[in-house]
Amino acid sequence: MLDTEGRYTEAFNRIINKYGKNFTWEIKAKTMGFHILDSLKMMIEWYDLPLTPEDFWTQLQPHYEELFAESQMMPGAERLLRHLHKHNIPIALATSSSKSSYELKTKLVKPMFELFHHRVLGGSDPDVKEGKPAPDIFLVAASRFDDKPDPSKCLVFEDAPNGVQAALSAGMQVVMVPDSNLPKDLTQKATMVLKSLEDFKPELFGLPPFTD
Repeated sequence: MLDTEGRYTEAFNRIINKYGKNFTWEIKAKTMGFHILDSLKMMIEWYDLPLTPEDFWTQLQPHYEELFAESQMMPGAERLLRHLHKHNIPIALATSSSKSSYELKTKLVKPMFELFHHRVLGGSDPDVKEGKPAPDIFLVAASRFDDKPDPSKCLVFEDAPNGVQAALSAGMQVVMVPDSNLPKDLTQKATMVLKSLEDFKPELFGLPPFTD
């Protein structure tokens, strides 16, 4: 929904570059969708950084707050949310972010996120026991709709391989909109892969078509 992936890369590189290392797509593809501390642990091991996850996070926070406070909607995201909301299609947000991270990232686009029936913030929600690629976050999100739909009736939108795997493990269909830099072999499991949300055709999934 938001243009955060490039911001993650910039923030992580501001720390990692100090140690003569560079945050590459090889490791980024493995950490996308993780809770932030899990991502930091993996990067510390991968790059052999002389940091604890807590040290890394302390150094990262000012950059994180600077960059993510400017987050905007991805192309096609606002149109899709408004369309689904207009047609009373139940929609929920399932993000690995904590409450504080969510508040920071949505600072400039808060009204759009009020269109969701509910929001599951995996980094803070006690019901989400395991992070992506485990299915917990999507199963929790589905269970909080009023009609508690069967997972097979749920459609997930994702940009990360770990998120795609989580959705599939939950028994859901998943439309993937990956970053153009993501290796193509990491997109093959998704139900459908699109270059942009602007290319999504709701009627292919039994939803009302766009009329604008």
